[in-house]
Amino acid sequence: MDDYPSRKHHTPALIYRRDRAVWGDADSGPLDDAALRGYDERGYLQIEELITPAEVADYTAELHRLSADPRLRSDERVVVERGSQEVRSIFEVHRISEVFAELVRDPRIVERARQILGSDVYIHQSRVNNKPGFSGTDFFWHSDFETWHAEDGMPRMRAVSISIALTDNHVHNGSLMIMPGSHRTFVSCVGETPPDHYRESLTRQEVGTPDEGSLSILAEQHGIDVLTGPAGGAIMFDSNCMHGSNGNITPYPRANVFVVYNSVENTCVAPFAAAKPRPAFLGARDFTAV
Repeated sequence: MDDYPSRKHHTPALIYRRDRAVWGDADSGPLDDAALRGYDERGYLQIEELITPAEVADYTAELHRLSADPRLRSDERVVVERGSQEVRSIFEVHRISEVFAELVRDPRIVERARQILGSDVYIHQSRVNNKPGFSGTDFFWHSDFETWHAEDGMPRMRAVSISIALTDNHVHNGSLMIMPGSHRTFVSCVGETPPDHYRESLTRQEVGTPDEGSLSILAEQHGIDVLTGPAGGAIMFDSNCMHGSNGNITPYPRANVFVVYNSVENTCVAPFAAAKPRPAFLGARDFTAV
């Protein structure tokens, strides 16, 4: 039985969440009761400084090295902006780069993910996102879980994402926006998943995006938080949070490392609304615990 049906009907629907958001407690990791309660209520938490300025410099240099590598331009894991051809995202970055491989195994991150999910975790997806000044495009409102469920076969809402800032996040350079509390409502989307949908959706997703009516209801109920903060800070958020970001027409770039940890008790099965799973660089089929 599919508790979160999507892309199967002609009309959208709002479905109440049937999974916990927080599975661990304050004794099982570095987050205290207040942080866990806030995450449970809002669906996200912010960490002012997760990595040091020296580490920010190292990861930024590695991002620039990868973005300038001509051999990677032909790699399917590298996505470029439609207009400027600048690198937009590099997926499975922990397998491409030893520098980022160390980061995704860092206890400062992994222990928080284990605590929230109440189990060992594996990496469902990793990437670096780059939103260059003047030409960085938007990411429309979406729930990651909708895609991971429909196209990757993730059964339950038991995954957490962490976005680590490599640049300062301002209100004006395309910072992450979240509707706090929206993680408790699943938006069932319309439209059948086309074959190899991932090729189109990596630059602009249309199938699997929520309708304007559902978005208006969620925004009216929950409001919108614009999450700003300095380089080195991080945001952890639930897989079903409704989130997005505006384009960046300022001179100030925005870049972040994005890692998705899924519970080893929530490993992916056959997709719920696609003919076959997406490639492993988008939705891992290796469930080895970190």
